[in-house]
Amino acid sequence: MIRCAVVVFPGTWSDADCHHVLDQVFDVSVNYVWHKDSDLSSYDIAVLPGGFSYGDYLRPGAIARFSPVMNGIERMVERGKTVIGICNGFQVLCEAGILPGVLLRNANLQYRCEWTNLRVENNQTRFTEACDNGQLLRIPISHGDGNYYADPATLIEMETSGQVAFRYADALGEITDSSNPNGSENNIAGVMNQEHNVLGMMPHPERCCESILGSEDGKFIFGSMLDSMGHNVSKL
Repeated sequence: MIRCAVVVFPGTWSDADCHHVLDQVFDVSVNYVWHKDSDLSSYDIAVLPGGFSYGDYLRPGAIARFSPVMNGIERMVERGKTVIGICNGFQVLCEAGILPGVLLRNANLQYRCEWTNLRVENNQTRFTEACDNGQLLRIPISHGDGNYYADPATLIEMETSGQVAFRYADALGEITDSSNPNGSENNIAGVMNQEHNVLGMMPHPERCCESILGSEDGKFIFGSMLDSMGHNVSKL
């Protein structure tokens, strides 16, 4: 049986959405894990949800990275288990050095809450195996600090090693300035570590896994993770 953990920091607010998707949409075992718990050894997948951990004081994710639970997350990563950080969770993973780069204030200095098109850049991963390369996923964003930045050498290395999972694109799949909602380098919306067992993404796949919400494209991401571990996910 696959066991999933949804990490909760003070200020997290997308934890219930992630729990709902795993429990009600995909019918897998899932528990909330408080940030003071450091033993995640019994879990196969960990989700760091969106929110405002510690009120985003200093920088988003800068305090949460020191929570005891991050010791457990690091051990999961080292053991090749699956970790996904969504929005604030992405920021925490970058602050902890588990993922490259950093999330800066949106270039337009606006909080952006809107639908975006994500183009799948690498479908040979446990997060995207249910997708086709170049496939567009309709997934919403909700952030003020989603401007992904990495130095030029790091970007080249990431692009070469297939660490870019998703880019913001227009409705035709073209990578344009106007389709970039926050100023991210190379329109990057989601990145992985070198081993491809950790994904960080600013858009919220947990908010689009049921048709009533306007899109079910988030199921491609959660479904890929579960299917890669042997959980029988119906065709997406």
